Amino acid sequence: MTLDLPRDLPAALADRTAAWRLIAEVAAFWGTPLGPGDGRTDAELDAAEARLGLRLPAALREAHRLLGNRPDLTGNHDTLLPPEELYVDREHLVYRVENQGCAYWGVPLAALGRADPPTVAWPNLAPPTVPEPEPWTARLSVEILAVVLTEPLFDEDAHVDAGEADPAELVGWTELPRLYEAGIDTRFFARPDALLAVQGDSWLALRAVSREALEALCGQIQVSWLRS
Repeated sequence: MTLDLPRDLPAALADRTAAWRLIAEVAAFWGTPLGPGDGRTDAELDAAEARLGLRLPAALREAHRLLGNRPDLTGNHDTLLPPEELYVDREHLVYRVENQGCAYWGVPLAALGRADPPTVAWPNLAPPTVPEPEPWTARLSVEILAVVLTEPLFDEDAHVDAGEADPAELVGWTELPRLYEAGIDTRFFARPDALLAVQGDSWLALRAVSREALEALCGQIQVSWLRS
C-alpha cells in the first residue's frame, strides 16, 4: 500500500468526502484497513442526539460511522469521544479530550447547523482562570483527518519513536500543507515509508512502516530518541 500525502492532502483539506477517502488510505497504509464494523451505528448517534438535545453536525456523524470503533486511529494519546460520551461545556459540543484532561476540543453550539463546522480548543486551567477557546481547524473533517495522522504516531504496538530535533535537519522529508489554524504549532512531514509530526520548535513523533525503516530513520535524524 502506497500513500501520497503531498499529492492527496490538499484535496482532503477542501472537501470532506476526500478527507474520508484519505483517512481510509492512511489506515490501510499502516496495515489496518477500515472495515464494516469499525464505525458506530446511526442508532448510537441518534441516541447521543436525543441525550444531548441537539443535532450532531453531518461531518461528526460521518466520522463516527467511518471509524468510531478504531481507537488505534483516534485514541492512542488523546481521545476522540464516543457518541455516548459527547457533552456540552461552555456553549461548545466537546468531541475530544487530552489524555490527562489538560485540554478540550469542541464545536461552538452556534455552528452545529453547519455540515462541516469549525473547531476550537482550550486548555484546562485552574480557577479563576477561564481561557477562551481558540480556533483549531477550519472544518471538523480536517480535524478528524489531523487526528488520524497524529494518533497512530503514538501507537506503542507499532514502529514509532519520539524525541527532540531541529526541523531544519529533516532531509528527505516533504512538509505537508498546514492542517491547523494560525498559531497552532504542529506540522506534518512525510516520506514514502514514514510520517512524522513536529510540535513546537523541536518535539518530534515518528512512525515508519517497518522496524528496519524506523531504525534507518532514527539513525539519520539527530534526535535523542526515547525508544531506539
